[in-house]
Amino acid sequence: MASNENYSAQKLVVDGVETVRLSDAARRVEVSIAPSIGNIAYDFRVNGQPILMPPSAPLAEWKAKPSQAGIPFLAPWANRLDSDSYWINGRRYHLNPDVLNIRRDGNGLPIHGLVLFADWQIARLRADGRDATLTSRLDFWKHPEWMAQFPFAHSIEMTYRLAAGVLEVATRIENHSAEELPLVIGYHPWFQIPDIPRNEWQLHLPVREHYSLTEKFVPTGEKKPANVADPLPLAGRRLDDVFGGVHPDDEFRLEARGRKIAVRYGPKFPIAVVYAPDTQNVACFEPMTAVTNGFNLSHAGSYPALPAIPPGGSWAESFWIRTEGF
Repeated sequence: MASNENYSAQKLVVDGVETVRLSDAARRVEVSIAPSIGNIAYDFRVNGQPILMPPSAPLAEWKAKPSQAGIPFLAPWANRLDSDSYWINGRRYHLNPDVLNIRRDGNGLPIHGLVLFADWQIARLRADGRDATLTSRLDFWKHPEWMAQFPFAHSIEMTYRLAAGVLEVATRIENHSAEELPLVIGYHPWFQIPDIPRNEWQLHLPVREHYSLTEKFVPTGEKKPANVADPLPLAGRRLDDVFGGVHPDDEFRLEARGRKIAVRYGPKFPIAVVYAPDTQNVACFEPMTAVTNGFNLSHAGSYPALPAIPPGGSWAESFWIRTEGF
């Protein structure tokens, strides 16, 4: 355990699963992370109120049969591919379901990458007078079953930093390959406002572009001005949309009765998927480095903005979550 008068960073065992809890006592904020279950921040409480959708079962059961909750990391592709193959650096690569079971959406498309519930290693745990932080590491290149699907050697570091009641989620990726590593990664935070019905929730979406989607929710490459109402009521509405034109000074917000969950993206997250199903009391603001299916859209010439890490290089970016009124 690391701590001072206000901030603390503790290793705990919850239901037989090692976790880490970051605390800001002055602002009554606690964030709990499960490194061995995708390094997911599965619980974020403000004054005891949970602002993230929790796991569907106790931690031991969730680890044995994981499902999305909290703040999952999506890589090496975020959201969907349009087929069981993808193009990188002028070559076509094929997924091999005989080596590793590929997660699929309701239309059978590969979704959410390979590392969703991977076992991360704690690298650093610290608390002082400024903040409480956890840094965990995942060496993708050490896993043959992942390399068989995505043969680009790289390592990932994720840092959760809690300071002044704000949670920063920072990602750093090192490219160990001899070729460029394109990035189509992201996060899928599941936000909620407890004890307030969904039909009272409103969204603030600071987006400027809206990507056209196929009937299977894959971008076509075409986009138009977003023209989103502000605020956007969720009553009677479901969303599963891809937006661009995200500015780093703007905030996505989920609001109701004076309570706010606000998310700000760093400049290297220019794309946002906004997901708000009408069957769950959740709203998701998903920061992404590139548009869904970016590998294949870039190869087709429909998405020229695909970011990439040069051989031996690295990439880093953050997003931030803050609350009001809880």
